[in-house]
Amino acid sequence: MKSRFRIDFWLLIPVFILIAVSLTTLSTININYLKSQAVSLVIALLAFFFFSKISLDFLKKLKLPIYIIALILLTIVLLIGIESRGAVRWIEISGITLQFSEILKPFLAISFAAFIAQSSYSKNKIFLLSILLLLPVFLLISLQPDLGSGLVYALVAIFALVAVGFPVFLFGLSLVPIILSLPFIWTFLHDYQKQRVLTLFHPTSDPLGTSYNSIQAIITVGSGMFLGRGLFEGTQSALKFLPERHTDFIFATIAEGLGFIGAFFIICIFAFLYYRVYIIFKNSDNSFDRIFSACCFGFFFIQGSINIAMNIGILPIVGITLPFVSYGGNSLISNFIFLGILSAISKSQRKTHTIEIR
Repeated sequence: MKSRFRIDFWLLIPVFILIAVSLTTLSTININYLKSQAVSLVIALLAFFFFSKISLDFLKKLKLPIYIIALILLTIVLLIGIESRGAVRWIEISGITLQFSEILKPFLAISFAAFIAQSSYSKNKIFLLSILLLLPVFLLISLQPDLGSGLVYALVAIFALVAVGFPVFLFGLSLVPIILSLPFIWTFLHDYQKQRVLTLFHPTSDPLGTSYNSIQAIITVGSGMFLGRGLFEGTQSALKFLPERHTDFIFATIAEGLGFIGAFFIICIFAFLYYRVYIIFKNSDNSFDRIFSACCFGFFFIQGSINIAMNIGILPIVGITLPFVSYGGNSLISNFIFLGILSAISKSQRKTHTIEIR
């Protein structure tokens, strides 16, 4: 009975530290953000406990229904979704706003891991299968348009396959047609997407326009200096010079309030979380567990790295949130579902280890 309710606390400790920093920061920006995020946290925790107890074998059997439902939901968003700032990424149901490209991440990771793990094809054919599985998802998300999230999905899939032993040269070969088609792809990008890329190479070219977000984020990070101004004393974020200071640029808000020390602390906590996910990946004794754990590591690491990089001006601005820190219920719930399934994998590893000792 006791083992039935066992969870991986080493997985949750760094997460709760990140959430504590997040909620404290949100309270300095707008108390309503804090209240809304607290409600999302309760839902996320319920999702965590549910998925930490679910049968992994049952999840594997749902790989095809999950994939089909995901494609249907992403198509529905394009047809009846809410338009905001030129993008259609959300759908509203009974007053609740859902972003399926976020919510579906752990479920598509389950489907992807199960398809690859249970395939009896050669590695070359499995590689082609993974591209075929990923392509419709990438296209539907990119059409919203949300090219940033689409690229995250692609990078995570590549990372997971390399992590479980697929030859790197396969991905090198797949990059050739992509590189050759870049001029063609460029013509289909929206103007704001082109400007974001160009801003990376000319960061001060349009300080009141396309470069504004990047410049303000860099100024905000720098204004925190070594020890920070204090979470309630920031000027760039408090006076609203910094846009999206509770979502895309919350790392800059934290850096201004807590300085280099606080920003470095956040990075260290993420490093501990990554390490714990890596340990689960390393101890996995079957393909599904390894691929899913690699996908989870990929989503956390890639999103975290991109968000921090764009906050300090070394990557273009894309709509990628900082896991467990940025405001947003969809992202928080999605990440806790990942953690719940990881906890279930960790628990199964401990059971196997116990049986082997006996």
